[in-house]
Amino acid sequence: MEKPPYHHQFISVIIPHLNQGKQLRRCLTALGAGNRIPDEVIVVDNGSHTVPDEICRDFAWVTLISQPLKGPGLARNLGAAQATGELLAFIDADCFPDLTWLAEAENSFRDPSVQISGGDVQIACIDPHHLTAVEAYESIFSYRIDRYIKRRGFCGTGNLVVRRDVFERIGAFRGLIVAEDREWGQRASFKGYQIHYSPDQVVYHPARPSLQALQVKWDRQLTHDWVGCRSVWGRINWALKALVLALSPLAVIGQIILTTRVTGLRNRMLAYFILVRIRLFRTKRMVLLLKGVDGSRHLEQWNKFDAL
Repeated sequence: MEKPPYHHQFISVIIPHLNQGKQLRRCLTALGAGNRIPDEVIVVDNGSHTVPDEICRDFAWVTLISQPLKGPGLARNLGAAQATGELLAFIDADCFPDLTWLAEAENSFRDPSVQISGGDVQIACIDPHHLTAVEAYESIFSYRIDRYIKRRGFCGTGNLVVRRDVFERIGAFRGLIVAEDREWGQRASFKGYQIHYSPDQVVYHPARPSLQALQVKWDRQLTHDWVGCRSVWGRINWALKALVLALSPLAVIGQIILTTRVTGLRNRMLAYFILVRIRLFRTKRMVLLLKGVDGSRHLEQWNKFDAL
């Protein structure tokens, strides 16, 4: 029996934006050059100092709207509400897709059992032959989408595609008080939706420009994590995690030696140097939160500057 012809699905790409004009232009350029062009692109500005209207006008197929309420999750929600596609494809303004990104996503959804698809996020290095220390570290330890899906039941929203009707049943992303991608993905998993990992659905993300920028990211993440750990047992568990984290660099030496995500001894040594710095920094911040230091100011520090 022959299979029925494949129904072309209308794909809406949704991009939250905050003060990242250069990266947004690169993202839109890559989308336009792909071998599967999006049917609709919606950029949702989230209160930038300079609204990217001139950039979006250079791409006639882009719709620019504004979400004044702070938070990438709320920006994505408004974009999803405005979108008309059967598939909603989320990517961040500071990322850019591989030429085959949407083609691979569309291919995954040929299988009617696929409801949510998360793809690989790779580090876009400035000079692939000479990595910075942060690039080497992030190439190994950041954006491990396969592990997020398998071990923690969520996918980063920088490379997430979902059927519209499934998105509506799961519900909207939350605001800045939580890690909205993790909360949404775990809510989806709790409701019985399986997140499909598509390794060929590739998006590139630049490494943070400095160790300080990486620390800002962890300040925000730790503040999110601390929200649910304020009971007596939560605080005890938090303290134990801080202790284990301080000792953990010794446990990942084998992973750094065996990884295929970087090459060469130099890159492995740089990655390990940053790993030690970051894990000691995280331990210190965890102890400060345990002592009662207010970390809420870190929640608004998402993509505030056009770093490139």
